[in-house]
Amino acid sequence: MADQDDVRRIALSLPEVSEGADHFAFSVANKGKQKGFAWVWLERVHPKRARVPQPEVLAVRVADDSEKQALLASDPEKFFTEPHYNGFPAVLVRLAKIPVDELEELLVDAWRCQAPRSLVDDFDAVQDR
Repeated sequence: MADQDDVRRIALSLPEVSEGADHFAFSVANKGKQKGFAWVWLERVHPKRARVPQPEVLAVRVADDSEKQALLASDPEKFFTEPHYNGFPAVLVRLAKIPVDELEELLVDAWRCQAPRSLVDDFDAVQDR
């Protein structure tokens, strides 16, 4: 099963990706901005207090609500959400429950959601060889 080292290795292998300087998060450069595609879940443990990083859970960007709902329905032990993410295209992933190859597919898809089209096309051209 996966852990943060796997997340880091996979995410940083993708083009134009950088890791957050002050927290566990990954983004891709797009039109001069950094677009996040995976980050540590910040759980609201106590109302009216700051959210707390939960390193065993990763928030991952998805294409749209239908993809989000499909993932949530596919395996509730692996994928879940919380009210903070209502209406936002991301799922929460329990790293201990996801195989590394499935995590890689999820992260590449998340990267595709945020990367510029030209970068995705270049990436696909290399992958198809």
